[in-house]
Amino acid sequence: MAKKGLVYVIQKHDASHLHYDLRLEMGGVLKSWAIPKEPVFKKGIKRLAISVEDHPLGYEKFEGTIPKGQYGAGTVKIWDRGHCEFLERKPDTLVLDISGTKLKGVYILTKLKPKPGGKTDKNWLFFKKQN
Repeated sequence: MAKKGLVYVIQKHDASHLHYDLRLEMGGVLKSWAIPKEPVFKKGIKRLAISVEDHPLGYEKFEGTIPKGQYGAGTVKIWDRGHCEFLERKPDTLVLDISGTKLKGVYILTKLKPKPGGKTDKNWLFFKKQN
């Protein structure tokens, strides 16, 4: 892993639907987003990222099986890990420099505006920054 920084991890979570949990250290917790498709390495491809509940620091090391009947039941494996540095932090945009074993470079999380009459403001886009 490259430079030291804040915790960054993506856990592959095979629950009711296979997805990827992006977790970033912010404010003493792991802010988390569920990404329905595999995160991207190339510029120009965007992935939906749905904001989910925070997790405690230390959870970035978890791999194993969450038993049936419990929230998130299924298998969790670390897909990528490393560190990140926030280049920009706004309520609706996070720009971060990721130094992971798979993902490397500047990535953006930007919050989508809810559609008129929409009930959720949890939808974000996650993508690699264009130069």
